[in-house]
Amino acid sequence: MKKVCKITAIVLAAGQGSRMNSSVAKQYLELEGKPLVYYSLKAFEESRVDDIILVTGKGQIEYCKNQIVELYHFNKIRQVIEGGKERYDSVYGALQCLKNTDYVLIHDGARPFITVEMINNMIAMVREHSACILATPVKETVKVADTSHTILSTPDRHSLWSAQTPQAFHYQSIRIAYDKFFDNKDNIEVTITDDSMVYELFLKMPVKIVAGDYRNIKITTPEDMIIAKALMNGN
Repeated sequence: MKKVCKITAIVLAAGQGSRMNSSVAKQYLELEGKPLVYYSLKAFEESRVDDIILVTGKGQIEYCKNQIVELYHFNKIRQVIEGGKERYDSVYGALQCLKNTDYVLIHDGARPFITVEMINNMIAMVREHSACILATPVKETVKVADTSHTILSTPDRHSLWSAQTPQAFHYQSIRIAYDKFFDNKDNIEVTITDDSMVYELFLKMPVKIVAGDYRNIKITTPEDMIIAKALMNGN
Protein backbone atom coordinates (compact mmCIF):
# COMPACT_ATOMS: atom_id res chain seq x y z
CA MET A 1 0.00 0.00 0.00
CA LYS A 2 1.41 3.35 -1.06
CA LYS A 3 2.08 5.99 1.57
CA VAL A 4 -0.43 8.84 1.52
CA CYS A 5 1.49 11.94 0.49
CA LYS A 6 0.59 15.58 0.85
CA ILE A 7 0.78 17.61 -2.36
CA THR A 8 0.94 21.41 -2.43
CA ALA A 9 0.68 23.63 -5.49
CA ILE A 10 2.31 27.04 -5.73
CA VAL A 11 0.54 29.21 -8.31
CA LEU A 12 2.53 32.28 -9.31
CA ALA A 13 0.52 35.39 -10.13
CA ALA A 14 2.94 38.14 -9.10
CA GLY A 15 4.25 39.22 -12.51
CA GLN A 16 3.44 42.64 -13.86
CA GLY A 17 3.33 41.56 -17.49
CA SER A 18 5.06 44.59 -18.99
CA ARG A 19 4.98 43.02 -22.46
CA MET A 20 1.17 42.97 -22.42
CA ASN A 21 1.04 46.79 -22.80
CA SER A 22 -1.78 46.85 -20.25
CA SER A 23 -2.37 48.73 -17.01
CA VAL A 24 -3.81 45.51 -15.59
CA ALA A 25 -1.41 42.73 -14.51
CA LYS A 26 -1.68 39.93 -17.09
CA GLN A 27 -2.87 37.32 -14.61
CA TYR A 28 -5.99 39.42 -13.96
CA LEU A 29 -6.83 40.19 -17.58
CA GLU A 30 -10.21 38.74 -18.46
CA LEU A 31 -10.50 35.65 -20.62
CA GLU A 32 -14.10 34.72 -21.36
CA GLY A 33 -15.29 36.85 -18.46
CA LYS A 34 -12.94 35.51 -15.82
CA PRO A 35 -9.44 36.56 -14.71
CA LEU A 36 -6.68 34.59 -16.41
CA VAL A 37 -5.42 33.05 -13.15
CA TYR A 38 -8.88 31.61 -12.44
CA TYR A 39 -8.43 28.83 -14.97
CA SER A 40 -5.23 27.37 -13.56
CA LEU A 41 -6.56 27.70 -9.99
CA LYS A 42 -9.72 25.84 -11.03
CA ALA A 43 -7.65 23.00 -12.49
CA PHE A 44 -5.62 22.65 -9.28
CA GLU A 45 -8.77 22.91 -7.18
CA GLU A 46 -10.26 19.93 -9.04
CA SER A 47 -7.03 17.91 -9.04
CA ARG A 48 -5.45 15.61 -6.46
CA VAL A 49 -3.54 18.56 -4.97
CA ASP A 50 -4.27 19.06 -1.27
CA ASP A 51 -3.30 22.71 -0.74
CA ILE A 52 -2.67 25.74 -2.93
CA ILE A 53 -0.55 28.79 -2.18
CA LEU A 54 -1.36 31.74 -4.42
CA VAL A 55 1.51 34.19 -4.87
CA THR A 56 0.35 37.63 -5.92
CA GLY A 57 1.81 41.04 -6.63
CA LYS A 58 2.53 43.86 -4.24
CA GLY A 59 -0.63 45.24 -2.65
CA GLN A 60 -2.89 42.62 -4.29
CA ILE A 61 -3.49 40.19 -1.42
CA GLU A 62 -6.89 41.55 -0.38
CA TYR A 63 -8.03 41.81 -3.99
CA CYS A 64 -7.13 38.14 -4.55
CA LYS A 65 -8.83 37.01 -1.37
CA ASN A 66 -12.05 38.87 -2.16
CA GLN A 67 -12.27 38.79 -5.95
CA ILE A 68 -10.76 35.38 -6.65
CA VAL A 69 -10.63 33.06 -3.62
CA GLU A 70 -14.00 33.99 -2.12
CA LEU A 71 -15.81 34.91 -5.33
CA TYR A 72 -15.03 31.62 -7.02
CA HIS A 73 -15.10 29.48 -3.84
CA PHE A 74 -11.59 28.07 -4.06
CA ASN A 75 -11.45 25.91 -0.95
CA LYS A 76 -7.92 24.56 -1.41
CA ILE A 77 -6.19 27.96 -1.36
CA ARG A 78 -4.68 28.02 2.14
CA GLN A 79 -2.56 31.14 1.80
CA VAL A 80 -2.29 34.21 -0.42
CA ILE A 81 1.16 35.76 -0.13
CA GLU A 82 2.98 38.65 -1.76
CA GLY A 83 5.64 37.76 -4.30
CA GLY A 84 9.11 39.16 -4.71
CA LYS A 85 11.01 41.15 -7.30
CA GLU A 86 11.95 38.16 -9.45
CA ARG A 87 10.12 34.92 -10.14
CA TYR A 88 12.61 32.95 -8.06
CA ASP A 89 12.03 35.32 -5.12
CA SER A 90 8.31 34.51 -5.30
CA VAL A 91 8.94 30.77 -5.47
CA TYR A 92 11.36 30.84 -2.54
CA GLY A 93 8.94 32.86 -0.43
CA ALA A 94 6.23 30.29 -1.07
CA LEU A 95 8.54 27.35 -0.36
CA GLN A 96 9.38 28.90 3.01
CA CYS A 97 5.67 28.95 3.89
CA LEU A 98 5.19 25.23 3.40
CA LYS A 99 4.98 22.77 6.27
CA ASN A 100 4.42 19.01 6.31
CA THR A 101 4.38 18.78 2.52
CA ASP A 102 5.85 15.85 0.61
CA TYR A 103 5.73 17.18 -2.95
CA VAL A 104 5.25 20.60 -4.51
CA LEU A 105 4.01 21.62 -7.95
CA ILE A 106 5.06 25.09 -9.13
CA HIS A 107 2.91 26.68 -11.83
CA ASP A 108 2.75 29.97 -13.73
CA GLY A 109 -0.70 31.48 -13.24
CA ALA A 110 -0.47 32.89 -16.77
CA ARG A 111 -0.85 29.35 -18.21
CA PRO A 112 -4.66 29.00 -18.20
CA PHE A 113 -4.86 25.79 -20.25
CA ILE A 114 -3.31 23.41 -17.75
CA THR A 115 -5.69 20.51 -17.16
CA VAL A 116 -6.63 18.32 -14.21
CA GLU A 117 -5.32 15.31 -16.13
CA MET A 118 -1.88 16.90 -16.64
CA ILE A 119 -1.67 17.89 -12.98
CA ASN A 120 -2.63 14.43 -11.74
CA ASN A 121 -0.14 12.86 -14.14
CA MET A 122 2.59 15.11 -12.77
CA ILE A 123 1.71 14.07 -9.23
CA ALA A 124 2.07 10.41 -10.18
CA MET A 125 5.35 11.05 -12.00
CA VAL A 126 7.00 13.11 -9.26
CA ARG A 127 6.34 10.37 -6.73
CA GLU A 128 8.32 8.07 -9.00
CA HIS A 129 11.12 10.41 -10.15
CA SER A 130 11.39 13.15 -7.42
CA ALA A 131 11.70 15.90 -10.04
CA CYS A 132 9.86 16.34 -13.32
CA ILE A 133 8.65 19.04 -15.68
CA LEU A 134 6.08 19.32 -18.41
CA ALA A 135 7.65 20.03 -21.79
CA THR A 136 6.95 19.76 -25.51
CA PRO A 137 9.34 18.93 -28.36
CA VAL A 138 10.61 22.00 -30.20
CA LYS A 139 8.94 22.25 -33.61
CA GLU A 140 11.22 24.79 -35.28
CA THR A 141 14.94 24.86 -35.97
CA VAL A 142 16.74 26.72 -33.17
CA LYS A 143 19.84 28.86 -33.74
CA VAL A 144 22.46 29.83 -31.18
CA ALA A 145 23.72 33.37 -31.89
CA ASP A 146 26.14 35.88 -30.41
CA THR A 147 25.36 39.45 -29.35
CA SER A 148 25.70 40.68 -32.93
CA HIS A 149 23.03 38.18 -34.05
CA THR A 150 25.52 36.06 -35.92
CA ILE A 151 24.76 32.32 -35.82
CA LEU A 152 27.22 30.29 -33.78
CA SER A 153 25.60 26.87 -34.05
CA THR A 154 22.45 24.92 -34.84
CA PRO A 155 21.66 22.35 -32.13
CA ASP A 156 19.92 19.10 -33.01
CA ARG A 157 16.20 19.88 -32.80
CA HIS A 158 15.39 16.33 -31.71
CA SER A 159 17.17 16.92 -28.39
CA LEU A 160 15.37 20.21 -27.63
CA TRP A 161 12.25 20.64 -25.53
CA SER A 162 10.24 23.72 -24.53
CA ALA A 163 9.74 23.74 -20.77
CA GLN A 164 6.29 24.37 -19.35
CA THR A 165 4.72 24.35 -15.92
CA PRO A 166 3.77 22.88 -13.56
CA GLN A 167 7.16 21.61 -12.52
CA ALA A 168 7.01 19.10 -9.69
CA PHE A 169 9.56 18.21 -7.01
CA HIS A 170 10.07 16.34 -3.79
CA TYR A 171 9.62 19.24 -1.39
CA GLN A 172 12.71 18.81 0.76
CA SER A 173 14.90 18.49 -2.34
CA ILE A 174 13.70 21.63 -4.11
CA ARG A 175 13.84 23.52 -0.78
CA ILE A 176 17.50 22.51 -0.34
CA ALA A 177 18.24 23.53 -3.93
CA TYR A 178 16.66 26.96 -3.41
CA ASP A 179 18.45 27.41 -0.08
CA LYS A 180 21.74 26.79 -1.86
CA PHE A 181 20.78 29.11 -4.68
CA PHE A 182 20.01 31.99 -2.35
CA ASP A 183 23.20 31.34 -0.39
CA ASN A 184 25.18 31.70 -3.64
CA LYS A 185 22.94 34.03 -5.64
CA ASP A 186 25.50 36.81 -6.02
CA ASN A 187 27.98 34.40 -7.60
CA ILE A 188 25.63 32.86 -10.17
CA GLU A 189 26.50 33.95 -13.71
CA VAL A 190 23.53 32.37 -15.51
CA THR A 191 19.98 33.72 -15.52
CA ILE A 192 17.59 31.47 -13.62
CA THR A 193 14.44 31.11 -15.70
CA ASP A 194 12.69 28.12 -14.16
CA ASP A 195 12.70 25.91 -11.09
CA SER A 196 14.28 22.87 -12.71
CA MET A 197 17.35 25.02 -13.41
CA VAL A 198 17.79 25.58 -9.68
CA TYR A 199 17.38 21.85 -9.06
CA GLU A 200 19.85 20.94 -11.83
CA LEU A 201 22.50 23.46 -10.81
CA PHE A 202 22.54 22.86 -7.07
CA LEU A 203 21.57 19.23 -6.63
CA LYS A 204 23.12 17.79 -9.80
CA MET A 205 20.27 15.30 -9.94
CA PRO A 206 18.17 14.20 -12.92
CA VAL A 207 14.90 15.85 -13.90
CA LYS A 208 12.36 13.79 -15.83
CA ILE A 209 10.53 15.29 -18.82
CA VAL A 210 6.81 14.53 -18.96
CA ALA A 211 5.02 15.11 -22.25
CA GLY A 212 3.16 18.42 -22.10
CA ASP A 213 0.62 19.95 -24.45
CA TYR A 214 1.19 22.63 -27.08
CA ARG A 215 -2.02 24.29 -25.87
CA ASN A 216 -0.48 24.86 -22.43
CA ILE A 217 0.76 28.28 -23.52
CA LYS A 218 1.99 31.09 -21.30
CA ILE A 219 0.24 34.41 -21.84
CA THR A 220 3.02 36.95 -22.31
CA THR A 221 2.05 39.29 -25.16
CA PRO A 222 -1.21 40.70 -26.60
CA GLU A 223 -0.91 38.17 -29.43
CA ASP A 224 -1.03 35.36 -26.86
CA MET A 225 -4.43 36.60 -25.67
CA ILE A 226 -5.76 36.30 -29.23
CA ILE A 227 -4.52 32.69 -29.34
CA ALA A 228 -5.97 32.02 -25.88
CA LYS A 229 -9.41 33.27 -26.91
CA ALA A 230 -9.30 31.05 -29.99
CA LEU A 231 -8.30 28.03 -27.90
CA MET A 232 -11.05 28.79 -25.40
CA ASN A 233 -13.59 28.77 -28.22
CA GLY A 234 -12.26 25.51 -29.60
CA ASN A 235 -10.68 27.05 -32.71
